[in-house]
Amino acid sequence: MEPYLVSARKYRPATFASVVGQQALTSTLKNAVASGRLAHSYLFCGSRGVGKTSCARIFAKTINCQHTTADGEACNECESCRAFNAGTSMNIIELDAASNNGVDAMKELIDQVQVPPVTGRYRVFIIDEVHMLSTAAFNAFLKTLEEPPEYVVFILATTEKHKIIPTILSRCQIYDFHRITVGDIVAHLRSVAQAEGIEAEDEALGVIAGKADGAMRDALSIFDQVAASSRGHITYASAIENLNILDRSYYLRLLDMFKKGEVLETWMVYRDIRERGFESQFFINGLGQFFRDLMMATATGSLKFIETDENTARLMAEAVKGCSPQFLIGAMNLCNDADLNFRTASNKQFLIELTLAKLCQLCQPSGPSVDDSTGKGQPLAPIAVTKSSATSPSATATAPSPSQQATQPLPKVNPQAAPQSTPQPASQPTQPAATVHRVSSPSAHSQTAPPRSGVAGVPRISIRGARQESATQVQSAAATGPRRERPFTDKELDDAWDAFINTFPKERILVNTMRMARPQSTDVAGQYQLTVENDIQQATLHENMMRMESFIRDRLENDHVAFTVSINQGESAPHTWSDREVVARMIENNPTLQRFISTFHLTF
Repeated sequence: MEPYLVSARKYRPATFASVVGQQALTSTLKNAVASGRLAHSYLFCGSRGVGKTSCARIFAKTINCQHTTADGEACNECESCRAFNAGTSMNIIELDAASNNGVDAMKELIDQVQVPPVTGRYRVFIIDEVHMLSTAAFNAFLKTLEEPPEYVVFILATTEKHKIIPTILSRCQIYDFHRITVGDIVAHLRSVAQAEGIEAEDEALGVIAGKADGAMRDALSIFDQVAASSRGHITYASAIENLNILDRSYYLRLLDMFKKGEVLETWMVYRDIRERGFESQFFINGLGQFFRDLMMATATGSLKFIETDENTARLMAEAVKGCSPQFLIGAMNLCNDADLNFRTASNKQFLIELTLAKLCQLCQPSGPSVDDSTGKGQPLAPIAVTKSSATSPSATATAPSPSQQATQPLPKVNPQAAPQSTPQPASQPTQPAATVHRVSSPSAHSQTAPPRSGVAGVPRISIRGARQESATQVQSAAATGPRRERPFTDKELDDAWDAFINTFPKERILVNTMRMARPQSTDVAGQYQLTVENDIQQATLHENMMRMESFIRDRLENDHVAFTVSINQGESAPHTWSDREVVARMIENNPTLQRFISTFHLTF
């Protein structure tokens, strides 16, 4: 049985024709060999895995070949080619500058330069990662690089050309290797899969190519990894699972929700992504890249600039229909702002949820046009929750059209029966709105108190109010259909309460608040009172009220269950004792316990 060889080594290019994605550069090198116009020093630059060292070896093999082919390739039959293929050629010397970066290593290299080739025409010195050489080593190497013997060719390779001193750059012919495109990587991986007898979906190969980031060596290594885990059948699902890549279907679902303004649904998708183990910053960066690709997909001729497979590019071209350039620019700007503010945000989850809510507002037709540069400064459009809530009779009855508002006569007010309206104090709390407020005519505003605002003329909008408004809309929509009324016991309610607590073990504030504030029954059937100690606990329950009530109603199969939250105005509730407090109380009641602890050197 032959020993296993990784694909990156097994399928390493051996000829210029087998180099992937560098056709223009390899053609130049072949023409230089065919015409005999060889320089004494070359510098191959480019990112990792694009073929710099491979091309250096092929070039060194070809210039020493005694019978090159008509297309400028090595014959693989002469003595020099056979020695090179067997790894015994004395005319090709490779040096790793990362581990030989001092002056002494350069002096040894200069001594080797003085030895002429035994067979062949040239001695080729390949110095990999040449930017790792020290300044003293560069200076010691400078004179030899400028005027080497006529039988010496230097090929320097580097991933960071900017670290090489200018005097070295001026003495070399510089060849820049560019990143390999996704299409070229997919085509090469397809041929490798066929040679290995592995079935692979094109979408899966596209995922691998995108993960490789333009490096063929990385692509082959990732291909081996996925092939090993999928047992010879590489699918799209197995590729994204093994590589921990966020499925593009999440972004496509979010785009559809953005168009419909479904804020709460986007939060549920974001929660699902977090539960799968993806970091929030990774998600928001991927969403920004997705909007960038959508912008590229707006023009038919620019699909080739999207670094993905052809099938995904076509899906994006279909998904972008109905999205204006203003929306895409505003969306990219919001994602970029979220990325910039992520590190300094104290509540990172809230930052992402707020960004998703703003993205839902960009597509709403009721709002004014979006600023191309910022995507900010517009009032929030109505939040779409469900289709039923959007078409419920209560919503349509309380939100008349502008034409109806303009033609509807104002009610007559008896000055003797009702006093003149006075401005509402700023400290007076406002009731949560049950419907979406619309701007009416000035005459209509004269009959009601002005809305609370932070800036004159700009209404203040809170997330809590939006949540309460959405919850009220859901309740009104549910009232139109059959409501569940299964009787339940207090024990079943406590079990449902504890089950909801166990669902979110990492949300410590919510868990601790719910453990302290157990539901207490009231005189109204189905209504329960939750008593908390401070505003933070009250706000926490309000923030999670909708999903908490939905969970408990489904668990009890009763849609009449509802909770109200109030702050304890009497004596503070007893707090949970820590271990140290329990031991201290026990010692206070039984002093002999202290001697027992000291005798046996116990700790707690």
